[in-house]
Amino acid sequence: MTVDALSLIPKSEATLTMKDFKTDQEVRWCPGCGDYAILSAVQSFMPELGIKRENTVFISGIGCSSRFPYYMNTYGFHSIHGRAPAIATGLSVTRPDLSVWVITGDGDALSIGGNHLIHALRRNVNLKILLFNNRIYGLTKGQYSPTSEAGKVTKSSPMGSVDAPFNPISLAIGAEGSFVARTIDSDRKHLQSVLRAAAQHKGTALVEIYQNCNIFNDGAFEPMKDADVRDDITVRLEHGQPIVFGAQREKALVRSGFGFKVGSATDPDVVVHDSSDASLAFALSRLDSPTFEHTPIGIFRQTERPTYDEQLNAQVGAAQAKNGRGDLAKLLQGNDSWRID
Repeated sequence: MTVDALSLIPKSEATLTMKDFKTDQEVRWCPGCGDYAILSAVQSFMPELGIKRENTVFISGIGCSSRFPYYMNTYGFHSIHGRAPAIATGLSVTRPDLSVWVITGDGDALSIGGNHLIHALRRNVNLKILLFNNRIYGLTKGQYSPTSEAGKVTKSSPMGSVDAPFNPISLAIGAEGSFVARTIDSDRKHLQSVLRAAAQHKGTALVEIYQNCNIFNDGAFEPMKDADVRDDITVRLEHGQPIVFGAQREKALVRSGFGFKVGSATDPDVVVHDSSDASLAFALSRLDSPTFEHTPIGIFRQTERPTYDEQLNAQVGAAQAKNGRGDLAKLLQGNDSWRID
């Protein structure tokens, strides 16, 4: 990553602007890619956090989205395929004063990086993970990904994919994610509102971002962008509010046995969203489907629990208080080591 060292000289966070978070690097995504909208949204809301650029780090894996750190005038690390959560965990634990962000894609996070992702979520490491989901491998030119719908015809599945796709939201909730949300690249206002909430969350915050790849999977989320139908299928989740939707907000999710169905907004059994309820969050995540008949966006799950770095550093502190600080040289030359001359 090329960053002018002078640009990271501390500057009053109150004076930071969107321009301060832009680098001099040429943005190399295909014209029309949804990544541009996400980058712009992140750069414009970062000054609101009041965090100095030298205390902010973006870590990515491999994929189109993983070029992100080059374009953020902060510290950053373009790491290796799928390993960004592991690297970010090490940084978060050793430098709890930093704001650490992970940028990943559906292939990077859910294929080779699947284990790293779920363990970061269950540990509740203090990370913000932005998962760009375009349901395709874009960097390697259009193979099906772990989120591609069954039957997807691509270069690597010419007769249609027989793999059942992952649902990233269901996966994250099942891995005990303490903050799990979804938004979309074309709705800047909603995107930024979710990112703000994620930034303020203490622990692992995973945000799935529906992102269009206009070269290899164009129109994957078209129903959610089509002005004629998007209000009828997009279910916007707000904590403490009835789950109503539709162009006239005439539809609602209504209790039905252990689940719910689509009914009228006037029904007395309309579901009120409670982001602290893991069972409700998981049930809502199952509404998503390749046809986008009813697709929730917003914060599915948000709860507070101890973070991994807090607990680990507390153990280190307790051990030091009891035994004193360790002597690395003494440990290396102890009874279980040998010297060969």
